[in-house]
Amino acid sequence: MTSTVLITGANRGIGLALARHYHAAGWAVIGVCRNTSSELTEVAERVIEGIDVTRAEDVVRLADALAGRHLELLINNAGLLRNESLGELDFDSIRSQMEVNAYAPLRVVEALLDNLGEGSKIANISSRMGSIADNDSGGRYGYRASKAALNAFGKSLAVDLAPRGIAVAQLHPGFVQTRMVNFGGLISPEEAAAGIAERIEALTLATSGGFWHSNGEPLPW
Repeated sequence: MTSTVLITGANRGIGLALARHYHAAGWAVIGVCRNTSSELTEVAERVIEGIDVTRAEDVVRLADALAGRHLELLINNAGLLRNESLGELDFDSIRSQMEVNAYAPLRVVEALLDNLGEGSKIANISSRMGSIADNDSGGRYGYRASKAALNAFGKSLAVDLAPRGIAVAQLHPGFVQTRMVNFGGLISPEEAAAGIAERIEALTLATSGGFWHSNGEPLPW
């Protein structure tokens, strides 16, 4: 029986690389995005576009479109990175990053609970920048705070979903060559996707709730 993965922000970058990875592995890929791409339509069994994961009505529409469809894996990948400097803080920018990076994944999980069951897994694409202990460079107020909040949400989800047999992981992909960082990363999206998939494969209820680098390194909170 074919397993199904749903990936948000699947039209480019890490999301597209994950879609390609799981398609090549024989999974049915459901790509969710605001605007699709020809690359995504080539590998996805289904594309649900026009979805802004920060909008309640869009996420309800997503849940309606998936009624009765079981998901073995949900990857909350859609993200937003902006920079703020102390003395010139843009609180609208910080708020937007919280909406996309933290609230939206929680909103998606809440909406798709009926699509998840025993043995399903949730992977939240987080960032090492969400680690408070690892912060020795400051700045990036909105991004850091939003990913730290995502980690907190993910840990609570792991606890609350354990009785249902659903495991949850927070995963840092690495410094990836994507548009988000002007393609200045250290590894390719394909390398990141492969590492993320390995961490997801290794995820169990016993390890649910953890925070890992895609290379397998446990990361501090």
